[in-house]
Amino acid sequence: MAQLKDRLRSDLTDAMKAQDKLRTATLRMVLAAIQTEEVSGKVSRDLTDDEVLKVLARESKKRGEAAQIFITNGRGELAANERAEASVIDDYLPTQLNDDELAHVVNTAIAQVAEAIGERPGQKQMGQVMKAAQAIAEGKADGARISAAVRDRL
Repeated sequence: MAQLKDRLRSDLTDAMKAQDKLRTATLRMVLAAIQTEEVSGKVSRDLTDDEVLKVLARESKKRGEAAQIFITNGRGELAANERAEASVIDDYLPTQLNDDELAHVVNTAIAQVAEAIGERPGQKQMGQVMKAAQAIAEGKADGARISAAVRDRL
């Protein structure tokens, strides 16, 4: 069983004891999403920590997108709630790469692909560079940010 999932469960218990309603509701929602992911497919399975992190990132991204929609529709109070839930989820995610670190990751990925194909990659090899960059970033940067950085460098 994933250590991160165990940590989420123990933090849920602590939040319930502290009567922290926002944290309790958010952790329950996250654990439900993890359980849904575990039983999806033909065979039920336990998720690894990396898979749990992917679920957490997806849920955090959903909260951010919902907050943006609420803001555009003039529902500030609901947007604040979504942002608060996202910040609770973000506590469990690794820190995101800053722009300089992301540029270094992209440059390393370009160098790896260039070494593999024997020339500097162009737009046609963007998929290969993206794959290498995402492997190096290990979930510490959003795919859209990586894509934009790769596009700028190629």
